[in-house]
Amino acid sequence: MRRLTRAPNAAIAQLWADLLCEAGYPATVERRFLSSVAGELPPDQCLPEIWLRHDEHVAEARRLLDDLARVPQRRWTCAACGELVEGGFEQCWACGAAMPA
Repeated sequence: MRRLTRAPNAAIAQLWADLLCEAGYPATVERRFLSSVAGELPPDQCLPEIWLRHDEHVAEARRLLDDLARVPQRRWTCAACGELVEGGFEQCWACGAAMPA
């Protein structure tokens, strides 16, 4: 097993681990509950970690997480209500209309 990275919180750590597992890179979240002792230990030592089961998956798993960090964010104007929608949303948050194709 090899540590791949640290995550900012347990929720993101689990999302990343699930994404890696779905891509065929078995991963686990370790140190998930260590945030409760932050202050007793240095906070940067209490972050959850993503560990890979197989060392040979490290390069591909890093690429996958790097690609996830660079997902393009969209900016579009809703045709139904004129609201400016930013980010990865595919529906208008004001009226619920679908993003134009």
